[in-house]
Amino acid sequence: MGWYGPGLWFEDEGQGDAVVLMPGWGGSIVDLDGVRRALRGGFRVIAVDLPGSGRSQPQPRAYPPTYYVDDAHLLLALLDDLGVGAAHLVGFSDGGEEALLMARLRPARALSVLTWGAAGSIVATPEMLRALRVLIDEPVPELLPLAAYLAEKYGADGARTMARTWSAAMAAIVEAGGDISRSGAADITCPALLITGTHDPVCPPDLVREMAAAIPRGRFLEAPDAGHPVHVSHAAWLIPRIVSWLGDH
Repeated sequence: MGWYGPGLWFEDEGQGDAVVLMPGWGGSIVDLDGVRRALRGGFRVIAVDLPGSGRSQPQPRAYPPTYYVDDAHLLLALLDDLGVGAAHLVGFSDGGEEALLMARLRPARALSVLTWGAAGSIVATPEMLRALRVLIDEPVPELLPLAAYLAEKYGADGARTMARTWSAAMAAIVEAGGDISRSGAADITCPALLITGTHDPVCPPDLVREMAAAIPRGRFLEAPDAGHPVHVSHAAWLIPRIVSWLGDH
């Protein structure tokens, strides 16, 4: 475990094929402890806090519209520094978007990809973007747990900066067409499993199914009755599928 480059926090444990494990925006690798415990007996698990989240710097982070690509290049550089030639890329939400983007940018580095709550593109209404912008001060009921989590972890001022600039970055991406990795899905040549919950408001099944179909070796799986954080509500369903997927690939 330790720091890489400009304050990127990662923890490296276990032996075997490398698995890069990435939490969502604002989250921490601690949130994925259940997944890590299930994997570290048979894999080398490299768990990484995304820039500006968890223990990684800068904090608070002001998110530019280019942050997905910026972060993907930084994460690939970490693998270079660790001497990892290829790895399974596993992530939730923004961590999943980074996994897909890394596999698109450097196909030879990806043994496989597994994501939940990621779609390769952003679809958001003006109402959704406003709800994110004022997340800390005027949280809508369904976002209250996220607002409380961010305020506790980063402080109200830090969380406010994160939410405001992240919303602006999302708005700019949406205005430009919403693409993260969707336009290059054909370049993702490794096996890929994209999971989303039946009721995920951010990455609905139809959107994720479309991305999976655009990946040459892509597969789609719906988590029945789940929302966005499948690892929270349906851990007993999700973790065996992650272990099985990685074992098969």
